[in-house]
Amino acid sequence: MKRSGTALLATGIAVAALQTASALPAHAEAARPAHSGPVSGAPALGGLANCTTTTPVTCHFDVAPGTYDVSVVLGGDGEARTALSGETRRALLAETPTAAGERVRRSFTVNVRTPEGEPTGPEGTPGLDLTIGGPAPALADIRVTPAKHTRQIFLVGDSTVCDQPGDPYSGWGQQLPQLLRRGLSVANHADSGESTVSYLANPALFPTVQPLIRKGDLVLIQLAHNDKTTDEPTYRANLETLVAGVRERGGRPVLVTPIVRRWFNADGTLDNNTALLVNGLGVDHPAVARSVAADHDVPLVDLTAKTKAVVESLGVEGSKALYLYNEKRDNTHTSVHGATVYAGLVRDELRSQRLVPERLTR
Repeated sequence: MKRSGTALLATGIAVAALQTASALPAHAEAARPAHSGPVSGAPALGGLANCTTTTPVTCHFDVAPGTYDVSVVLGGDGEARTALSGETRRALLAETPTAAGERVRRSFTVNVRTPEGEPTGPEGTPGLDLTIGGPAPALADIRVTPAKHTRQIFLVGDSTVCDQPGDPYSGWGQQLPQLLRRGLSVANHADSGESTVSYLANPALFPTVQPLIRKGDLVLIQLAHNDKTTDEPTYRANLETLVAGVRERGGRPVLVTPIVRRWFNADGTLDNNTALLVNGLGVDHPAVARSVAADHDVPLVDLTAKTKAVVESLGVEGSKALYLYNEKRDNTHTSVHGATVYAGLVRDELRSQRLVPERLTR
């Protein structure tokens, strides 16, 4: 496995990149010059010289924590279907088909941070790591440029939202980046096992996130699954504290009600406390979130209602694929497929409520 150091390239394709491309499989040939070069006009980092020659092809860029635009040229001699993921299994670009001989350019913005996945997890590897996937991948060129004028979406949540480190688990926040275009990045600070209580108390969580928020950034807050022993006044106060903390930094909070658990009644509905996140104290988490949103003029993504509708429409058997029932008998955590479906629901709501411009979504 060969990986070169990072080189600064202003425009065009460097000779080193062409030489590396010739060593890559036929589906990863060099790009046509018309498609190469940085998206923003600033000096770009690397190229194919930063990618391995083995399968799967991975590309590494020695960059500091921050936000970066990635521009890729996809396509090769034959038909191809290429997807990109990065860091801790984040889906960054959905599977993209190209015809034989066709070249297409795609771009996205990625958040590089330490730790690179869950805030209380391992630090991961420094820099930016991307994996070229898909059933028939074809990468012709790749450039990384420090992002400018980028809006961020911060995610505050639990294991149903986070960048899950291991297959087959996936949080919906892990799949959200592939639904966004260059100019909008996702900084996923969701962490497994967290409640509103622990997220506020742990220095690695909200106390770390809050100083990073800039004016105009969205902060999506979905915490409920682990508030099993949180009483209603405390749960409400914690949501209000998170909202106030985001606004204090000039950010825009968005309350997201929790995804349902796949817990059916005999009649095929999910109208029960387990499915709808009502804890043992009788606290109806989605209802409290809706109330806080209304009382404090906070945008609301009612993901409970939307995921309930999806699960019930698929039925007992069809909905198994959304969760990890088949693999783990798990009716709480989502599969990659389920997380992608639920990320789409979030994307649709952000777009329909005009919280993000339609031109920045896919």
